[in-house]
Amino acid sequence: MKGRFDPVRILPPIVAPIVALLISVLVSALVLTLGGHEVISTFQAMWEYGTRPGTINGILNKTVYYYLGAVAAAIGFRMGLFNIGIEGQYRLAVLLAGALGGASFTQGLPGPVRIVLMILAAMVVGAAWASIAGLLKVTRGVSEVISTIMLNFIAGGLFAWLLTTDLLGVRAPGSNSVTTPILEKDAWIPGILLIPGTNARFFGFGIIAALVGVGYWFMIERTRFGYDLRATGHSPSAAVASGVDAKRMVVVTMMLSGAVAGLIGLPELLGQTHAVAENVGGYGFTGIAIALLGRNHPIGMILGAMLWGALENSAQILDLNDIPRETVTIMQGTVVLAVVVAYELAARIGRRIQQKQVGESTGTAAVPPTPPTSPAKEEVA
Repeated sequence: MKGRFDPVRILPPIVAPIVALLISVLVSALVLTLGGHEVISTFQAMWEYGTRPGTINGILNKTVYYYLGAVAAAIGFRMGLFNIGIEGQYRLAVLLAGALGGASFTQGLPGPVRIVLMILAAMVVGAAWASIAGLLKVTRGVSEVISTIMLNFIAGGLFAWLLTTDLLGVRAPGSNSVTTPILEKDAWIPGILLIPGTNARFFGFGIIAALVGVGYWFMIERTRFGYDLRATGHSPSAAVASGVDAKRMVVVTMMLSGAVAGLIGLPELLGQTHAVAENVGGYGFTGIAIALLGRNHPIGMILGAMLWGALENSAQILDLNDIPRETVTIMQGTVVLAVVVAYELAARIGRRIQQKQVGESTGTAAVPPTPPTSPAKEEVA
């Protein structure tokens, strides 16, 4: 039990994000001071605005987007893959899901069935788009970082081309905006009155996001596939030697990452706008940062997503006080950078302490006491 609760192993991952957050606050305070703004009053205004019931609800809704993006990125990270294409995957996925849900040939189906079809369609589209990068990597050796970045640009072009009145888009009378057809009310996922003191509702899709997090944890920690995934991420050559098909793992992992990425746009589609507009986007890259911030752990990513959502929502009060909201962007960037450095330093310090402890324990046990020299041997010497 001593090894399980060893503070040398447990405390560094807890202390590292706290230190990173403090560093970000100090850097932001310096930026505010250089800009001629009052530091204490600015942070106080952000805190007061961020703790209002309506703002808290907005933070939780942002958390749903960011958490799904973080899980999508974390699936790749656990195998050493960098899925930078989450943005493009979810934009295409939500567009085709919205078009399917609003299509005339699906209107005869019950609302819950259309919701399920939209969720499945989004996951299939995201997985299919991500699989391109996986196939390029295993067949041509193309880095998934490069291919997913390029696929983001292609997905953006396809999104703009498909969302036109000639294809999947419609224009409401008297409006200049093009969207997918508005979903019927029976295909909406109702919100939940979660926070007392406000009529704002928490996304009902948040329950599905929580289930995705549980499924991610179970897959990674409790299944043979998850073990193979982690083993391949730690050492591909050792995994291959143990019988793991590394190429297959790359493709399947990218598809799983893309499938989760396809869900990112659905909370807004099913719970708020009920149609896909041209301004969809922006959550994919943030999910990558939050996965780093939470160290790919399901609980850590929830906390990271909530922190990100809190900073983003609190930034709205800065505009009203004539303070550049870019201050929050500086805080977010500093948090990610500082937490990566802090985790690495904590890991190195922890390894050194453990090595020292092991060395001391084995040295004490391995070196027997020196026997006394007999008088006869002293005379021979």
